[in-house]
Amino acid sequence: MIEFINVEKKYANGTVALQNINLKIEQGEFVAVIGLSGAGKSTLIRCINRMHDITGGQLNVDNVDVGKLRGKQIRRFRRRIGMIFQSFNLVTRTTVLKNVLVSFVPDLPFWRKLTGVYNRDHKIKALEALDKVGILDKAYIRVDQLSGGQQQRVALARTLAQNPDIILADEPIASLDPVTAKMVMDDFKRINQEMNISVIMNIHHVEVALEYADRIIGIHKGTVVFDGESAKVTKEILDTIYGGQVEEATASLEESPAHV
Repeated sequence: MIEFINVEKKYANGTVALQNINLKIEQGEFVAVIGLSGAGKSTLIRCINRMHDITGGQLNVDNVDVGKLRGKQIRRFRRRIGMIFQSFNLVTRTTVLKNVLVSFVPDLPFWRKLTGVYNRDHKIKALEALDKVGILDKAYIRVDQLSGGQQQRVALARTLAQNPDIILADEPIASLDPVTAKMVMDDFKRINQEMNISVIMNIHHVEVALEYADRIIGIHKGTVVFDGESAKVTKEILDTIYGGQVEEATASLEESPAHV
């Protein structure tokens, strides 16, 4: 379980990114965090794995006070949390398989880190992860020969290989076309349901968030202004989240039979 208790994030320049955040996210939930650019969505999810340190309150993951972790404790903690970025963060001049194998580097003895030699068990786990996202046949192809959607699937496979309890996704489909985005979102949903992995996703595409997520968290100017089931999101709620700047999202909501 992830629990935010009166969490605040204030940057050194005085900017308040998050204030008075109180949330509980249970294991296995699929949560979409929505809001305007700069509202605090990325900051919220990056606090969960200590990419950002909170400056007030308390953040617990399975009853572990994340703010109190130090050094090796942080690295060990992060092994349980996969992170997917918009930019994929792949080494494009090497193979798909080698990119997935990178997930095992933190656990390797020093000599293996230096030589880049992985054992048979690591390779099997990496290939199984590629199979789960449907690109096993691309294992020995260089990443720069793949499409954007295939590269995002490599990033997802790399995360799955570390066997996480939680996946944080920061705008994972922002650079993808609609058809490819749907394929990637289908992967996230299947993994969430079949493996009971919590997915917390920061996403700009409101209609996609409503279709795939079970729960919506709306952030406006660093505060949570909505937290509830996707099916309960209305045009009025979207106006609150987006400060009235949600014409396109409102139109898509109006056209969707599931939300009429």
